[in-house]
Amino acid sequence: MPITLYSGSVPVFLQLLPAISICLDKAQAHADARKFDSAQLLSCKLAPDMFPFARQIQQATAHSIAPGRVAGVELPKFSDSIATIADLKTRVATAIDFLKGLTPAQMDGKEGEDITIQMGPNTRVMKAQALVYHFALPNFYFHTTTAYDILRQHGVELGKRDFMGQMPA
Repeated sequence: MPITLYSGSVPVFLQLLPAISICLDKAQAHADARKFDSAQLLSCKLAPDMFPFARQIQQATAHSIAPGRVAGVELPKFSDSIATIADLKTRVATAIDFLKGLTPAQMDGKEGEDITIQMGPNTRVMKAQALVYHFALPNFYFHTTTAYDILRQHGVELGKRDFMGQMPA
């Protein structure tokens, strides 16, 4: 089976987003077992000049919905009000539900189409294939990995299987 814009992206996001949710569950369990407020983890950083944990999850989910831009469908509205691990889990669940609603027919064959995205005050135009493969996926991996590393750095017992999620059959 050839790799298509859909098959090379949506299944990847749908493998790792549920894994993020499981990592969030383990972070909550870690805090509960050690009797501290799990919200303290939300502001933890891997390095002083990096986004905190909550923002890493926000960025990962924001990049995960890039296939919807290619499909030309309305993107989910995420709440930026994040005060708890449960808020992050809701955000991840929203992204998962959104991606499950996309079909290959909505994306495949659109690799060369221009997609316009707003990045802060800047508007950027890129080809659909570049958006998904060279922008969204690398950013998604970066923020997902950084979130995982922050949890590991703060003692949450996670392994590679937690990061990788359920591999497709």
